[in-house]
Amino acid sequence: MKQKVVDGFFIVALLSSMAFSQLHRIYEPIPHRYYEGVHFAMPQVPLPTIPNVSVSIVEFGAKGDGVTLNTKAFADAIAACEQKGGGRIVVPPGIWVTGPIVLKSNIELHVVRGAIVLFSSNIDDYPMIQRPKSTAFTRSPLLYAVGAHNIAITGEGMFNGNGQYWRPVKKEKLPSGHWKRLIESGGAVTSDGKLWYPSKEALEGEKYLDELRKSKKRLDSTDYAATREFLRPDLLAFVNCSTILIDGPSFVNSPKFTVHPIQCVDVVIRNIEIFNEWWFQNADGIDLSSCRNVVVYNNVINTGDDGICVKPGTPNPKLKDLPACENYIIADNIVYHAHGGFVIGSESYGGARNISVKNLTCVWTDVGLRFKSARDRGGLVEHIVIDSVWMKDIAGEAILFDMSYGDAPTDVPQERIRIPQFRNFTIRNVVCDGARYGVRIEGLREQPIHTISIENATLLSDRSVLMNYAEGIQLNRVALRSKYEPYCTIKNSQQIVFDNVNLLDSVSIFLRVEGSTTKNIRVHKSVLERSQKPFETSNGASESSVVFIH
Repeated sequence: MKQKVVDGFFIVALLSSMAFSQLHRIYEPIPHRYYEGVHFAMPQVPLPTIPNVSVSIVEFGAKGDGVTLNTKAFADAIAACEQKGGGRIVVPPGIWVTGPIVLKSNIELHVVRGAIVLFSSNIDDYPMIQRPKSTAFTRSPLLYAVGAHNIAITGEGMFNGNGQYWRPVKKEKLPSGHWKRLIESGGAVTSDGKLWYPSKEALEGEKYLDELRKSKKRLDSTDYAATREFLRPDLLAFVNCSTILIDGPSFVNSPKFTVHPIQCVDVVIRNIEIFNEWWFQNADGIDLSSCRNVVVYNNVINTGDDGICVKPGTPNPKLKDLPACENYIIADNIVYHAHGGFVIGSESYGGARNISVKNLTCVWTDVGLRFKSARDRGGLVEHIVIDSVWMKDIAGEAILFDMSYGDAPTDVPQERIRIPQFRNFTIRNVVCDGARYGVRIEGLREQPIHTISIENATLLSDRSVLMNYAEGIQLNRVALRSKYEPYCTIKNSQQIVFDNVNLLDSVSIFLRVEGSTTKNIRVHKSVLERSQKPFETSNGASESSVVFIH
C-alpha cells in the first residue's frame, strides 16, 4: 500500500510537471556545477515562467526591410501578449528598424538567428524620461523595462544600438586616417581638437550641463531637454525588475552601457556576445548595478570600457539593511578589449559582498582584475573570491586596487565623504603573460586596502608588485618575472607576506621598502637564492621592517 502511495505521488508530480510545461515555456536550467564550491550560501536563482504563447511581430505589421520603422509593431505585439497574461514575441530574420522597445511582465523577446533589431538613428524617437524616484532625466534606453517580473531576451539574433549617432570619440584613440574621415563626416569638435561629437548640439549640451552643475542649480526637465543630444541611452536597461533571463543574442554598437540591470533581483545572463569597438566611449559590456542573486556565465565580450562590472550604487529601496550587490556567480567568460576584464566600482557606496568569479579569460584588456573607488564614492566591499584567471597582453595591471579613481570633489563636507573599504579578497590560480604591473594596490592613508590573498599565480610583467597604503596582504606560491627592478615596492604598508615566492630570473634587488610607517614585511627565504640583494630601504623605512622566514 505504501509503495502505491509513493508511486501515485510521483505520477501526480509528473503529470503536474507535464501540465506546467504545456502552459509555460521551459528554459535550460543553470548547470549545478556553477553553484558548487561557492564560498557563500548562494540561493538557487529562478528562471522566468513565460506562458507558452507565441506571436510574430509580422502579425502586427512589422517589416524587416531595414527601412520601415517598427516601433508600433513591437509595442502592439507586446500589448497583445500582455493581455493574454504574457508570451513570446518572435522576431524573424530581417533588419527590423525600431525606436525603444519596452518590455512588460511575463514577456519574452525572441530574436531568431538572422534577425537584426536595428535601433533608429533618429534621437527624437527616444523620449526623455525621469529616473525612478529622482528629479533627474535621461534618454530612454533602447531596450527597457521598469518594475517588470518574469522577462526574457532569447535567441541567436542581434541588437544593434546604432551608437555612432550618439557617442563622442577621443582623437587619441583613433588612427589619423580614421579621425580625418570622422571629421569629414560632420559633427563638431571641441576647441582643443581632441574630442568629436556627432552634432554641435551634443557638444554644447555637455558644456551647458557642466555650467548648470557648477552653479548648483536644481535641474528641471527644461534643463535636461536643452542637453537632449548630449545625453546617451543604454542599449539595454532593466530597472527594479525580477526574474530576468538574457540568453543567446548579440549586442553590438551600443550608444553607452550595453547590458545594464539596475536594482534587479534574480538575474541570469548567459551565452551572449557583446561587440563594441575598443575606442567606443563609455561602452561598458555588462554592468550589474545594485543587483542581488545574479548568475553570469558563458559570455564573450569585446568593448570600449569595463567588461563585466559590479556597481554597488544606490540599493534597491525594497531591500532594507542589505548591501546593494550580493550573491554573484560569474563564470566561464571571455573578455577581449575592455578597460577591465572583471571590475568592481567605481561607485561602491551601496556595498557589495559574496561574489564568486571563476574561469575568466582576459586578452588585450587595459586591466585584468580592476577594483576602483574614491573618497566620495566609497562603501564596504568584502568576501570576494576569484579563481582561475588567464590573461594575455594586458596594457596596465593584471590585478589593480585603486581607491583614488578619478578626482574626488573638494567641496564635500568632511562628515559626508564616503570612504571606500575593500577587504577580504582571495585571488587564486592566475596566469598573466604580459602586463605593466603584476599587482598594484593603491589604498588610502585613512583606509588601507585590507586582507588580500593572492595564491598560486604566475605574473610576467614589466614591474611585479607595487603596494601603497595596504595592510594584511599575502602572496603565496607566486612566480614573478619582471623587466625592471626592484621587483616589488612597498610603501606606507604593514603586515605584508611574501610566502613561497619564486623568482623566475636572477635579480639584483627584489624588494624596496619606503616610508617610516612601513613595517612587518615578511619574506620567505627562497627569494634570497635568486637575488643579489634581497631588499633596500628609503624615505625613512627601517631595515628591521623586513623579516625573512623559512
